[in-house]
Amino acid sequence: MIRVPSAPPTLPRPERSPVDPDGGPIVSALELSKAFGRQNASVTALDRVSVGFERGRFTSIMGPSGSGKSTLLHCLAGLERPTSGSVVLDGTDLALLSDGQLTTLRRDRLGFVFQAFNLIPTLTAEENITLSERIGGARVDRQWMAQLVDVLDLGDRLGHRPSELSGGQQQRVAIARALAHRPTVVFADEPTGNLDSHTGADVLGFLRLAVEQFGQTVVMVTHDPAAAAHCHRVVFLRDGRVEGELSNPTPVGILARLAPKGAPA
Repeated sequence: MIRVPSAPPTLPRPERSPVDPDGGPIVSALELSKAFGRQNASVTALDRVSVGFERGRFTSIMGPSGSGKSTLLHCLAGLERPTSGSVVLDGTDLALLSDGQLTTLRRDRLGFVFQAFNLIPTLTAEENITLSERIGGARVDRQWMAQLVDVLDLGDRLGHRPSELSGGQQQRVAIARALAHRPTVVFADEPTGNLDSHTGADVLGFLRLAVEQFGQTVVMVTHDPAAAAHCHRVVFLRDGRVEGELSNPTPVGILARLAPKGAPA
């Protein structure tokens, strides 16, 4: 179980503060469109989406199945190239980067947490956490890693391989890996989808702690109103377009916004 201490943990700060004093977005999309297929078989997943995500905040993206939420996340993270429009991440226009430059940016400046954990089965938990340096990135600060491991209660699991860990432990390893190199943004796609409600709440509690105590920025896709209620803000998509947003969300408020138009209150 994740131990969230009553007093904020004392952690080393990143060399560059992740908090922008001007309050501008750390990542933004402008007139972003994404279509799959060609001509008559083309399907529009995103339709001229413009939205920004603030530094040092926990934001979720929600919407019905097929609304484009995962596609938006993947475009923001440089995992997919949009059909048109632009994504700017910490001052860098992703459209101007080559595939190799995008790979380097994802390795050095972004963190990822997915529903499937995506741990390398032949590596131990510690080796998975330090994966970024193992594939050519900067060396992970061992003091920072030790603090993450302590808060995530993974100290006695570092020598274990994924097959020897529970689902919740594997996801905590994935979160430690995502944070170990002090990324500009962590992108999470249904990070609690394979977890029971108790373990999922623990994971979401740590992501919120990472934002509020470590200064991290997290953008998460979820279909679960209870998960989204851990966030500072929810952005709603429908039919590939931004339909609205909600600050300081509650599960009841989120459900009301997700209800089909014309449905009884």
